[in-house]
Order: sequence, then structure tokens, then C-alpha cells
Amino acid sequence: MSSNDAVLLTINEGVARLTLNEPARLNALSIAVMDGLFDAFDRLRADKTVRVLQLTGAGKAFSAGADLSIMNAEQTHVGDLTRGEWTDTQMRTRHNRLISDLRDLPFPVLTILNGPVAGGSVGIAFAADIVIAARSTYVYLPFMTSLGIVPDMGSSWLLPRLIGVGRSAAMTLLGNRVSAEQAAVWGMIWSCVDDDKLAAEAEAITKRLASLPAHAALETRALFDQSLSNTLQQQLDYERARQKELIDRDTFPEGVLAFKEKRAPVFPR
Repeated sequence: MSSNDAVLLTINEGVARLTLNEPARLNALSIAVMDGLFDAFDRLRADKTVRVLQLTGAGKAFSAGADLSIMNAEQTHVGDLTRGEWTDTQMRTRHNRLISDLRDLPFPVLTILNGPVAGGSVGIAFAADIVIAARSTYVYLPFMTSLGIVPDMGSSWLLPRLIGVGRSAAMTLLGNRVSAEQAAVWGMIWSCVDDDKLAAEAEAITKRLASLPAHAALETRALFDQSLSNTLQQQLDYERARQKELIDRDTFPEGVLAFKEKRAPVFPR
């Protein structure tokens, strides 16, 4: 378990479970939560036994987003800095780094949305490789409609790649809550299940992810990130270059042998 009670981390038989753990505050992204996440990411990178990560929230919400209780609307400065300058510092040292660290984890990440996900936590949730949600979940971008600011923590990069610019812009300008059912229809999440079936669905997907080759997550992220800026010919060249290297690794012959033997492959780690 992590040393910071605001975030809980357990690792058992290759499966890491990371839980935002301030349910009384709907797991708002407090300094304690963010620092707990940094500590957890450090431990996860150092533990070579981890094969998959589950990311979720305790209680009735995944996360309510930014901890606005630390902001004083009547003050224009925080110490010697304007509110904007202070926010810039926080985003450079904490918020943005969180997303980069999460996307760089060398194994698949499964986000389990157990309830509402709002504000900056949308970026955390959708930086994962796969997202599933309980039916009670909704996704909410209150930035512009409630505060007059733009979506952050990577949500303006992640959401258009999942649902397109039009829907992302409408979510920002209208501030509508997008239900889990609608998110599944749009392709924002992998699946929406009844609340009482969420844990079973998470375990089933986790088992499949844990059986993948060790390079699966980083290769897959890079492949599709490249595809969104490459021409077709550039992407064909990228695919060729990756196959040239990957086919020479020891995972490929195990896959071929398993296919011939009509069994699931057991990839070397």
C-alpha cells in the first residue's frame, strides 16, 4: 500500500490497483492526491513484476476534478504570483506531469469509472489505454460554462481523438453531462455495464491485459499516436519498421507456435 492515504496502491501477482482515496471530497485532485499519484507512479515504474494497472476512485465518484477549495476568488494573487501565474506553476509541476507520467507507464492501464468524472480528472481517466464505466457514471467538462477557462490535463488532446472535435467542443461549450451509455455509443469508453457488474468486467479485462507481451502498451500507444499525424505512406513505413523489429523478438515465435497448437500464447516477459 502507498504511504499516502489519499491514494492507495496495491500490487499482487502482476496486477496493480491504484485508487483515488478521498471519497468524502469525491476524490478531488488535491495536493495530497496528486503527490500520492506521483509516488505511486514511481513505485510502479520501479516494479518490474507489474503487467497491468487498474485505476479507479473510492466511493461514489471517480473524481470531481480540481480542488477549488484552495483558490480564493477574492484574492488576485497567491503570494507574489497572480492567480494565473500560480496556476501555470502548478500545471507545469503537477497537473501536466501527471498525464505525461501516466501515458509513459510501460504496461496497459485500465480506468474503471465507478461514478462521475469531471474537470481535470477527465484527462487522468482517458489517458488510460482502455476505459470502462458503471452505468451511474457521467463525464463532465465544466471548465468554460462554470469558470470561463479551457479544458486541461490533456482532455483537449485526448477527447477529440476519441469522439472528434465537434462533440468535444459541444461538451465544452454546453457543459452537458455525458452519460456512460452515451459515452459508449460515441466510442469514448470501451463498455458501459450495470454498477453491480463493474468489478467483474474489470477483472475479466485485467486478466486479458495481463497476458499481453511486455511491449504491448507502449507499442500500441505509439502506433496510434503516429497514425493521427502521419500520411498513409508514412504510417505504412512505420508499421513496416515496427514489424521488422518485433518479429525478431521471442514473443513472435511463441505466438506462431500457440496458433499451430490451438492454445493461448504464453509470452515471455
